[in-house]
Amino acid sequence: MKRQWEPEELIEQFILMPAELAILPEAVTNANASNRLGFAVLLKFFQVEARFPQSPVETPKVVVAFIAQQLQLTEEDYRHDNWSGRTTKTHRAQIRTFLGFRPIAQSDKSLMKTWLMEEVLPLGLSFDALKAQVYQRFRQIKIEPPVWKELERLIRSAARAYDREFCRGIASQLSAQTGKNLDALLDTESPLADETGHFRQSQLNQIKRDPGRLGLNSLLAEIDKLHCIQALGLPDSLFTSVAPKLVQQYRRRASTEPPRELRRHPSAIRYTLVAAFCWQRKQEIIDGLVTLLVQIVHRLSLNAERRVERELVAAFKRVPRKEALLLKIAVASLQHPDDTVKEVVYPVADPETLQALVDEQTTGDTYQDKVYTHIRASYLHHYRRMVPAILDTLHFRSN
Repeated sequence: MKRQWEPEELIEQFILMPAELAILPEAVTNANASNRLGFAVLLKFFQVEARFPQSPVETPKVVVAFIAQQLQLTEEDYRHDNWSGRTTKTHRAQIRTFLGFRPIAQSDKSLMKTWLMEEVLPLGLSFDALKAQVYQRFRQIKIEPPVWKELERLIRSAARAYDREFCRGIASQLSAQTGKNLDALLDTESPLADETGHFRQSQLNQIKRDPGRLGLNSLLAEIDKLHCIQALGLPDSLFTSVAPKLVQQYRRRASTEPPRELRRHPSAIRYTLVAAFCWQRKQEIIDGLVTLLVQIVHRLSLNAERRVERELVAAFKRVPRKEALLLKIAVASLQHPDDTVKEVVYPVADPETLQALVDEQTTGDTYQDKVYTHIRASYLHHYRRMVPAILDTLHFRSN
């Protein structure tokens, strides 16, 4: 139970209703008063948590004080209650009957274990989430859950059984050659051919390695990792029906264990761990390559557009005050329509200026043509080794 409660929450959760007050023990002596408060605290705690507290300190002081105030008692009355005595056991039985619950039986534990394996563990939840699901399930079927240590053993037993069953199912989908390929990823015992006395790093550790800073070498290394994973021969549908969180759990286990530890697992567990890691690593590499391809195309286009815009701005500034100059030429031509160009126009604009005006207006290429020219130039010089490698690796589909 949480330790901090707001006044509104206390009123909502811990107000004693008339039917609840009616079943409280009578307070004739101080001992009876202690029993009365202890009964009320057990009752309200069970209503909120669907279980009994395992010690008096598990109930927050603010909750005990709020309940004691309703009964015109003090918090000390609860602390003096005989927690493990026969009276407390009687109170628990009365509370279970009042709320419609019953104690857990051995058959209930078996059913809960089966429910965990079929409904909850395939979701890949954390241990705390599993515990919350189990408590919620006990509340739904109105059974008092066992004490925490026993409940923890139940959850871990179900998790181990599900782990064995799940790994056997995954391993059964792998061919014998795929199993050998997965084992080869963990090999660190074979000495290097060119370095006698030294042992090589496993291929799995190489696949785990972070790609580092983006560049041609890191890109080609990522593509090599992808080819290595594809060569394993993992079925395309191996984990498609498995919850992503569950695959992530096995991937994390494979990431944290060194190859020598992975080799010690039974074959079914070993194959599942390594296959889960490679499965998700393959998706990450493909996603990274797609993102890189999009970034390259965007960068090529953006840089080309910026260069063309700079060129156009520079060309526009090449002939200063061209509008005023064109106006002077037009006025001079209208005033002297019968005179020669040399006599009328050249005094206003010399031949070099006129040629610059002609060059600005007769460049020929459109804006898009200029952008495309610069894209091709950038691609041929810098990205020519990167883009084809990505395109050859990825498989494109269209509807």
